[in-house]
Amino acid sequence: MSLSASLVLNCKHYRLFVYNNHHWIFYLCDNFKVCLCVCVDRTEVIRSSINPVFSKVFLVDFYFEEVQRLRYELHDISSAHNGLRDTDFLGAMECTLGQIVSQRKLSKALLKQGNTTSKSSITVTSEELSGNDDYVELSFSARKLDDKDFFSKSDPFLEIFRINDDGSGSLVHRTETVMNDLSPVWKSFKVSLNTLCSGDHDRQLKCTVYDWDSNGKHDFIGEFQTTYKEIRTDLEGRQMQWDCINPKYQVKKKNYRNSGVVVLNHCKIIKMYSFLDYIMGGCQIQFTVAIDFTASNGDPGNSCSLHYIHPYQPNEYLKALVAVGEICQDYDSDKMFPVFGFGAQIPPDFKVRDIQSKRIWRCLGSIQGVVEAYQACLPKIQLYGPTNIAPIIQKVASSASEEMHTMEAMEYFILLILTDGVITDMADTREAIVHASHLPMSVIIVGVGNADFSDMQMLDGDDGILRSPKGEPVLRDIVQFVPFKDFKHASPAALAKSVLAEVPNQVVDYYNAKGIHPKCLSDYDESTRPFSP
Repeated sequence: MSLSASLVLNCKHYRLFVYNNHHWIFYLCDNFKVCLCVCVDRTEVIRSSINPVFSKVFLVDFYFEEVQRLRYELHDISSAHNGLRDTDFLGAMECTLGQIVSQRKLSKALLKQGNTTSKSSITVTSEELSGNDDYVELSFSARKLDDKDFFSKSDPFLEIFRINDDGSGSLVHRTETVMNDLSPVWKSFKVSLNTLCSGDHDRQLKCTVYDWDSNGKHDFIGEFQTTYKEIRTDLEGRQMQWDCINPKYQVKKKNYRNSGVVVLNHCKIIKMYSFLDYIMGGCQIQFTVAIDFTASNGDPGNSCSLHYIHPYQPNEYLKALVAVGEICQDYDSDKMFPVFGFGAQIPPDFKVRDIQSKRIWRCLGSIQGVVEAYQACLPKIQLYGPTNIAPIIQKVASSASEEMHTMEAMEYFILLILTDGVITDMADTREAIVHASHLPMSVIIVGVGNADFSDMQMLDGDDGILRSPKGEPVLRDIVQFVPFKDFKHASPAALAKSVLAEVPNQVVDYYNAKGIHPKCLSDYDESTRPFSP
């Protein structure tokens, strides 16, 4: 899912350098972890300022499912030369685009050779570029249409075409047919502004009325042209209506006025919010991890085990955990990640714990804290069974349900389940997913190892609608399943992109269905929140 964000920079530093009409310039670089930093864009030059505010706006495509690493460099240029040659490098700041958009305003210290440059800092402010993703709801009727049938009245329907730049027409909407009625009232319909007029309010729209015939040879009644700009005047209380004209009759009949009148009964703008609208409006992603500790993984001390900790190569559990967690952590302000294990016998009595009453860790700081806790626990537990995942879905769903009933209702839960085998509580899991589909929650399941995961595909819902054992369908598709073996030789980014690509739409679909709008920018705390790296 691609959205566009604009980034604006300013810099603060105190008594740090001597200024002799020097010039200041920022460079925005991508992929800062590679040896060669490629300059993507840069600001204008600002002279002799210790607190420069740059007018240059960086336009960046945003992808939730990717870690988009950015680097900002500050250079002091002693001459009119605008390149990096003969300049003094003053410092840099590294971050991800996800960190910026989730906080809307991000401030970090300027670093030089790994050390902070006194009190110098850079602040990046972001906002989404406005698009034309809104919808319009329209309702039309007509009166005194020409009668095209001999033994009954016309059966009219209305077609709306968008006129393209080359003069061709693209069908936008066709109404239902109203049988045997010269003054039909057609049902209201919704259409996006992109579809209706390509975002151009002055683009011509051609509206045509036909009399329906069962043989498909519909009789032309009349047509008219308008624009979305003209249609919008209905919002000002003026009811719009148009003469429905048959050009042939207009030429042949001396006193011809029209073949009926088409009336706009209703026009309503429906604001469609984007994923960035919600993230920048304060929506937080609550990321939870559940790890399979059943005996089928093999003894962690054995190099053949899926849980084996190799000194130089992360196992599949760690690869999947880091690939997904690195992205989700940028949208969680408190960086507190609940992590559960299932199927393990836990000391001191080495009994299988009820997942709903026993959380193994709550890790602080970053996804690396989850990695360290996972590695530390392996020698202390015994792998056992069974592979029941319904309890963990129910546990996270309980938290999501509590959030749904709060005043803010702006937390969305993502549960990552890492498992090596076929689950043993499929009926309960289906029931739990159907219940969770009504909540602000998504479930990602990564199948680790070479087991047969064909039953897991049923939970995904891509090949059909998932239903509970009682036949109740999911309200919306919230599960994404992928087998890790499909990405064994691909980059971690490819896995993350596959499992997270649907999340933005799932977030938007949930909040739109509930009628929950993002917090207004004026309501949202504009002050810079403390940044956790």
